[in-house]
Amino acid sequence: MVDVNSIKNGMTLLIEGNIYQVVEFLHVKPGKGSAFMKTKMKNLRTGANLERTFNTNVKFEEARIDRKAVSYLYEAGGTYYFMDNNTYEQYELNEEQIEESKLYLIEGMNVDLTFYGSELLGIKLPEKVEYTIVECEPGIKDSTATAATKVAKTETGLVVRVPMFINEGEKIIITTVDGKYYSRA
Repeated sequence: MVDVNSIKNGMTLLIEGNIYQVVEFLHVKPGKGSAFMKTKMKNLRTGANLERTFNTNVKFEEARIDRKAVSYLYEAGGTYYFMDNNTYEQYELNEEQIEESKLYLIEGMNVDLTFYGSELLGIKLPEKVEYTIVECEPGIKDSTATAATKVAKTETGLVVRVPMFINEGEKIIITTVDGKYYSRA
């Protein structure tokens, strides 16, 4: 059991039969009355976000989430296929389980599948991924001194803002946490 005062970002909890990951928390101690904890959590089964307030005397069961390294194979009819590199066992996830991650997936990419017991919950992407720009306005020489950006599209369909000097066909690195340009590859 986990005391509500021990909650940290990224922690996974079992609340009312659902598995939640703590996205944000704030310990509030008002001048009058008892202290409480405000939390923002993500349901790992549905992807829904939830804001809840708890008294400081509440305890939760910690949900043990396991990860398995796999390779992304392909997508067909809204189903995404992954393969364990050691056992060659294949796993399927639907579009609801993948959510926004589908824009980051490239065939052959290594990702982690997340499990609660034997239940497959979703995927965890690498922090930074390399993509090729397939569509953008022509680059402008010597534009490294300004912070101006333009819209570019990657081979997965992901639209990202890049510096003006980036050209079509170039490889860039994007952070999957916020979907922003990180650097040239």
